[in-house]
Amino acid sequence: MSRSSVLLVLIAGLFAATIAGAATFADENPIRQVVVSEEVENGILQVVGESDDALAFARFVNKYGKKYESVEEMKLRFEIFVENLKMIQSHNNKRSLSYKLGVNKFTDLTWDEFRRVKLQGAPQNCSATTKSNLKVTNVILPEKKDWRETGIVSPVKAQGNCGACWTFSTTGALEAAYAQAFGEQISLSEQQLVDCAGAFDNHGCNGGLPSHAFEYIKYNGGLNTEESYPYTAKDGICKFKPENVGVKVIDSVNITEGAEGELKYAVALIRPVSVAFEVIDGFKQYESGVYTSTECGNTSMDVNHAVLAVGYGVENGVPYWLIKNSWGADWGDNGVKLGLRPNSHPKS
Repeated sequence: MSRSSVLLVLIAGLFAATIAGAATFADENPIRQVVVSEEVENGILQVVGESDDALAFARFVNKYGKKYESVEEMKLRFEIFVENLKMIQSHNNKRSLSYKLGVNKFTDLTWDEFRRVKLQGAPQNCSATTKSNLKVTNVILPEKKDWRETGIVSPVKAQGNCGACWTFSTTGALEAAYAQAFGEQISLSEQQLVDCAGAFDNHGCNGGLPSHAFEYIKYNGGLNTEESYPYTAKDGICKFKPENVGVKVIDSVNITEGAEGELKYAVALIRPVSVAFEVIDGFKQYESGVYTSTECGNTSMDVNHAVLAVGYGVENGVPYWLIKNSWGADWGDNGVKLGLRPNSHPKS
């Protein structure tokens, strides 16, 4: 780095058998319009039978480059795909709901499988962030905010099959703070947090909290750049090098759990904020709209996923938080609009 960058951060605690002849897809909708090569289509249909669901599955396999260990594995994934497809169609037939589900790269996974590889395995107690040290002043906040419009939000990354969402929430906040301060983008190392932050009650690919990650970075003396310490999506040995530090953290500011006003203030007037919440079955198939649920937990021990709040607004009368996720740019609708019921807000 040509200059030392020290930042103040806001946080809210809160398958190898394949079918030959892959086709090229121009249409993003694998159910209706994607053209599958005859060779690939026939090969999959010979395994799973001929039906509309089988054709949809063939298109899904091609679009996402799915590879399965055996014929038996393909049949199993097809069964899971069909069950998820039924759930998607049933949900979307309820036109009164504020969001839509769709087929994506996770549609051949059960909820338990998905939870094991994408969400935090270890219970995360956010109770340490139930008291705020954010100073809120009386000011009229804008009705809508989207920090992506300012150019400080870094591109969406992909955590892979590692429950390291907490590291991406952390780096996302720091990357935004850096861009805001210096007018240029930086990419920071999630892998350093996976490998090195265990002493601060983090668990690598088995979970952690952004609040703990910020404390680690503060006392460690900084966080390496992504280029110098690239992501591997698996637990490893700590390889931190002081000469490759991209940012340092002076301090972090907590927001009271459930204090929506404080969170809105911070997102509106300061910068994107790290938040954590509970992901439940169905969210993995999110496609568009304002996602809402009455099943999310209400305690600090319920959180299982960390993201970055990059804005807020109201769509068709439903308030939402705009979040940046870490499941790749091909999931969801660019930024996810996460609607919350009054007694279920991101944990702070």
